[in-house]
Amino acid sequence: MNHDTRLCWLPFLKSWVEKGPTDCMEMARAELSTGLAALDMDAPVLIQAVPDADEGYEILTTNENITIRGGKRGVLYGAYALMMRLAAGFSPETPWTEPACPLRMLNHWDNMDGSIERGYAGGSFFFRDHHLKYDEQRILQYGRLLASVGINVVSINNVNVHSPAGLLITQTYLPELKQVADLLRPFGIRLLVAVDYALPVTYGLGTADPVSPQVQEWWKRQVSLVYQYIPDLCGFLVKADSEFRPGPHMYQRNHAEGAQPLARALKPHGGVLLWRCFVYNCKQDWRDAKTDRPMAPYEIYTPLEGQFDDNVILQIKNGPYDFQVREPVSPLFFAMPTTNKAIELQLTQEYTGQQIDLFYMPPQWQEIQKTLGENMPKYISAVSNLGDDPNWTGHDLAQANLFAYGLFAWHRNVDPAVCAQWWTRLTFGPDASCNQTIVSMLLSSREIYESYNTPLGLCWMVNPNNHYGPSPEGYEYSGWGTYLRANRDAIGVDRTTSGTGFILQYPEKLAAQYNRVETCPEQLLLFFHRLRYNYRLPSGKTLVQHVYDSHFSGAEQAKALLCAWQMLKGKIPQETYTNVEERLMRQVSNACEWRDVINTYFFRYSGIPDEHGRVIYP
Repeated sequence: MNHDTRLCWLPFLKSWVEKGPTDCMEMARAELSTGLAALDMDAPVLIQAVPDADEGYEILTTNENITIRGGKRGVLYGAYALMMRLAAGFSPETPWTEPACPLRMLNHWDNMDGSIERGYAGGSFFFRDHHLKYDEQRILQYGRLLASVGINVVSINNVNVHSPAGLLITQTYLPELKQVADLLRPFGIRLLVAVDYALPVTYGLGTADPVSPQVQEWWKRQVSLVYQYIPDLCGFLVKADSEFRPGPHMYQRNHAEGAQPLARALKPHGGVLLWRCFVYNCKQDWRDAKTDRPMAPYEIYTPLEGQFDDNVILQIKNGPYDFQVREPVSPLFFAMPTTNKAIELQLTQEYTGQQIDLFYMPPQWQEIQKTLGENMPKYISAVSNLGDDPNWTGHDLAQANLFAYGLFAWHRNVDPAVCAQWWTRLTFGPDASCNQTIVSMLLSSREIYESYNTPLGLCWMVNPNNHYGPSPEGYEYSGWGTYLRANRDAIGVDRTTSGTGFILQYPEKLAAQYNRVETCPEQLLLFFHRLRYNYRLPSGKTLVQHVYDSHFSGAEQAKALLCAWQMLKGKIPQETYTNVEERLMRQVSNACEWRDVINTYFFRYSGIPDEHGRVIYP
């Protein structure tokens, strides 16, 4: 089967990937040999190794030749960059460049039965029937795809480590895991394994208490075994004490104590421990108005500043909730200055349209970067949007998010428009009018989706469990801590100094901005403030009228996306056209449902009609 479809941004490379190369330098030569011939490149391309440069590279041009200079992995990144620049019609000349983030990670939430948690692009291409069963060419093509945008670490199994995935680091599965590591190594990609914190219990110790000498010794032995099979393993990824996962709180230990035995077992081998900070009370009583879920990570982790080992990296979701359409950055990024941190993004569109609705993410990342500034973490990860669908991402245009993520992880300040233009030219060719339409669709998609979704940073108006489509009160009386607190007068949770005090977790300047309704960014008003329905926004509109207008407008703009795409019929491959058209039609239906449900919800609570007399269902 030819898995490397027209949607891959590397159409100049044949779909079959050579298995022969054993390191990045050899792979660079093999890929250049194929790609340059397809690009009709006449000038010789030379590769020059730069000692100790690792991932950095530069591309130099003369009248006679082109030279890629770089470290062992850098020359591979340079090879792909050269070919992509040539294919897009850009100058190949590239000044010396090095990645902003040393670890640029992709986290798969794949289960060993072949399913993917929050996956919207088919099943796993790693696992089947509780084993690592895969098409070898698919793995090699995957390695090529990631290396072309500089991603260098992958975890292939779900952080919710469902049986038998806990055994991946045991003799039972290590031979299989080693084969995957061997396939990805020539692309400069190392494995990270999501591990079960309670695995020592499974092995008969009766406890996973991190201060137990027996537990500490068990982790040392197990880690040593893993490195015998995979000597360049990046390390482990842990979700502990979160959403019913086991962790150190079971033994009245804090998370610094909990991370210690794993981190110290990894340290002699050069391994790191990614420790997720997605920890909160998921059994909250909805009657409890004092507990505020977004406050939990800060409260749990900031007292532990200086207590984590130096090879522990706290992996923090971009916002304090859970990858919502609009939420502020997590305040934890501004705290714990001596502790290693990674930002976790989500490429899979759990809350942003599930690869049905179009949602281009880089504008969101750009805002995060701008807000965090020098507090942007050194490390970065993202939840994968890939599966075994022939086009990798379900929605053909969703592949732009993976492409842009790699560039963002490398450069940080990369322009979302530049990413969109580059990806579109590589994917769809040189037709300027076609590319302009697609780039415009991508760049407007986030604003469109947000306009018919949850308004003003309110969050959590989705259907419970599957998280697609509207259900404003689906979570309102649950234990998940995701409350809107709407009544006939007002809506939202007061998180100011007069409310839960969440605002105080931010630095003084940002806290002051968020604390006053007059200075709080409009997109976050209902995240931080409880407001009456007749509150007037700077636009002069009441809050409820803004909701009505944005939702009617959003549904119309979704229809405009579909119309714009339909104008491209005949200009792009039919399979791509059909794939995207079908999803955009579903997006229109979804947008109309959101419009009607959210407008009705606000009308029923407020009793305030639409000023323009449009249809809102009583």
